[in-house]
Amino acid sequence: QVQLVESGGGLVQPGGSLRLSCAASGTIFSISTMGWYRQAPGNQRELVATITEDYITNYAESMKGRFVISRDNAKNTIYLQMFSLKPEDTAVYSCHADYISTNMGLLKDYWGQGTQVTVSS
Repeated sequence: QVQLVESGGGLVQPGGSLRLSCAASGTIFSISTMGWYRQAPGNQRELVATITEDYITNYAESMKGRFVISRDNAKNTIYLQMFSLKPEDTAVYSCHADYISTNMGLLKDYWGQGTQVTVSS
């Protein structure tokens, strides 16, 4: 069974940093574009950043300069390094994959369960 498992969330003070990881497990041949999304209470889910299999990145405008997405294809893992965190960054951060090629076929629109990030003093 293929899973996307996020880790690294937690409580951090304003101005602090945090690094999230999302590891895909299972028998995986390749993964296309992956990304991070977030959802705060009462808000819709929003894009944070995406990264293609060829390491091309895209960021939501408000995240540029503070968040960095990266990827390790050998480990089927993506990361989100977050700097200068603000209380408004508090949300559940979820990992997403457009397509995952597996021994059971092609999986589409795959999500992790999410990890909570809370920015508070």
